[in-house]
Amino acid sequence: MKYRYALVFPLALMLAGCDMGLAHLAGRATEEWTHHYTLSPGGELRIANTNGKIEVEPSDGPGNDSKDGNVVEVRVEKIARAATDTGAQELLPRIGIKEEVSPERVFIRTEGISGLMIGAGFEVRYHVRAPRNVFVNVTNTNGQIALTGLGGKVLARTTNGAVVAKGLTGSVEASSTNGMVNIDFASVGKEPISAKTTNGGVSISLPDSAKVDLSASWTNGGINVSPDLKVDVSERSRRRFEGRMNGGGTPIELHTTNGGIRVRSRNVEAEAPDTTEPRLHELRPRGPKAERERGQSH
Repeated sequence: MKYRYALVFPLALMLAGCDMGLAHLAGRATEEWTHHYTLSPGGELRIANTNGKIEVEPSDGPGNDSKDGNVVEVRVEKIARAATDTGAQELLPRIGIKEEVSPERVFIRTEGISGLMIGAGFEVRYHVRAPRNVFVNVTNTNGQIALTGLGGKVLARTTNGAVVAKGLTGSVEASSTNGMVNIDFASVGKEPISAKTTNGGVSISLPDSAKVDLSASWTNGGINVSPDLKVDVSERSRRRFEGRMNGGGTPIELHTTNGGIRVRSRNVEAEAPDTTEPRLHELRPRGPKAERERGQSH
């Protein structure tokens, strides 16, 4: 694998969008901390990241020892890369993490790195345990979002990366620009569900007994609905599909521009999704030339 080495300027810190390797940067340093927050029932947990994976799981699930159902645990792992270990270590304090905490909302976001850098990069990984029914609102720029066993409302958006969820039971709005969206439902409630991407596939797994109104659309691709699911098809055209499963119920909207759509039975073993993590990226200034190169890479 080949990597490039570039200058990083302050303006690029606000416009980070290039996913580049940093193999030439031999230095590496990490820092980790864990904080606990008390969140009121029905409160919102919000995480906003720029580069790195976000994982959220219930604090009251198997293997978790939290005795307080209102406590959110956030473990943050910072990873810095530079030409030397010393340089990477000096970079760590400049990776900003901001916390805004109230009983109704816990909001944690990555603020990036300030100042002039030469050939440096960073990643922040969030490992979160939260009450099962909390409102989870997570956004990412370069990185995967992984959700497990949540029962409340979920809003998950990433630009470059996948959204992968397993065992959800609540309302979901999941989207990506460049990446797949793969959602598995343990059960389906009454609130709307949507899964959308621009470049990538969309896949959902449903219990055989789920009652849903299914609407799917695509531009370049197609749809595959498992024969194990009882779906009465009302429309099936070149770019659109509509049907009612078990008489209809919860509205589900699926969309992709470039990619396929799959609707599967939870009782059938799903094909393993591609959960490869994005590489550490190196920030660099954007100009007409950089934008042209970026456009040619897609």
